Amino acid sequence: MFLVTLLAGLNPDSSLVITSPELLENIMKKLVLALSCSAALLLQPAGASPQGQEAVKHGGKIETKYDGFNYETTMRLRKMKVTCDGFKDKFKDACVSLEVTLHCPGTQLNYVKNVTVQIVFENKDWVHLHAPDQRDLSIVSDTETLRLGRMSPVSKNGPGNWETKVEWLEATIPYEAFKKMVQAQSVEIQVGRSTVELREKNLAALRDLNSRVISTPASATAK
Repeated sequence: MFLVTLLAGLNPDSSLVITSPELLENIMKKLVLALSCSAALLLQPAGASPQGQEAVKHGGKIETKYDGFNYETTMRLRKMKVTCDGFKDKFKDACVSLEVTLHCPGTQLNYVKNVTVQIVFENKDWVHLHAPDQRDLSIVSDTETLRLGRMSPVSKNGPGNWETKVEWLEATIPYEAFKKMVQAQSVEIQVGRSTVELREKNLAALRDLNSRVISTPASATAK
């Protein structure tokens, strides 16, 4: 005669008497299977998450700062590399990076007044600067083309220095245009004849940046 005390689902003081070896063997197999499943769950890595729910690791750096001089809060995706595959009209080893800043008036994060987009062109020897008539910014968001005006050069050099390997171009675009970018599955940026397609990690970083904007019931239902 065998005695098995079931600890789960029964009163701790109760016991079950099993007289059949076949029945006991069947119970033991089910018990071993249950313990194996429990062990697998307990030994799962701490960072593991269900398929499809894991956050994309885009590698970008996002910072939030309050600018007391301009009375605004900025959320910035710092300079993030897009590609170093070059362009048809430029050197083969040219690199392109992207930097995006959301401007929120005051100390709130509910409303974005506008968005600053900076495109950085770099070359290990020297960069072919875009002429004024080759600085027009266009963005293809899925199948929609957004023409967002002419970019302006931005100097990152100290007084007396002239950088020949890097070109910074900047444009201010509407927040609605930025939202079309983050909602798209594919985004292509064109400056003059220079064209580059954002990679998945770039899109993930832009979506992460946009997620920092706090949605309110009023703004969510506004037309």
